[in-house]
Amino acid sequence: QVQLAESGGGLVQAGGSLRLSCAHSGRTFSSYAMGWFRQAPGKEREFVAAVSWSGSVTDYADSVKGRFTVSRGNAKNTVYLQMNSLNPSDTAVYFCAGGDNVVQVKTRPRYWGQGTQVTVSS
Repeated sequence: QVQLAESGGGLVQAGGSLRLSCAHSGRTFSSYAMGWFRQAPGKEREFVAAVSWSGSVTDYADSVKGRFTVSRGNAKNTVYLQMNSLNPSDTAVYFCAGGDNVVQVKTRPRYWGQGTQVTVSS
C-alpha cells in the first residue's frame, strides 16, 4: 500500500509564494517519479509538474513554467513544489501523484494524495 500525504497549502496574496510538500510512505519501489496536479472549482484536474526519481528530469505545464519548481528531497521519498508569483488563477486543490516515470505521472498516475487547498487572493 502506497500513501502520499501533502502539506503546505494555505492562503496567500497574489504575487506571493508557497511551498508544497508530499511525503511517500508504505510500499517502496526501486525507483518512481512523483509530481503534482491541481483542480480548480468546476474544472478538470490538470497536470502541473513532475520529477524523476533522480531529480534530473522534470516536466511542467506551460501555465506554471518559470514560476513553479518541482524537486525531490534528499531521502527521495519527498517531493516539493515551490510556487512563486502566484495569481488567483492558481487557486485550486493541489494533489500529489506517483508513478513509474515522469511520463506515467503526467498521463496516468498510479497513486494519488488527498490534496491540499491553495487559495490566492487578489
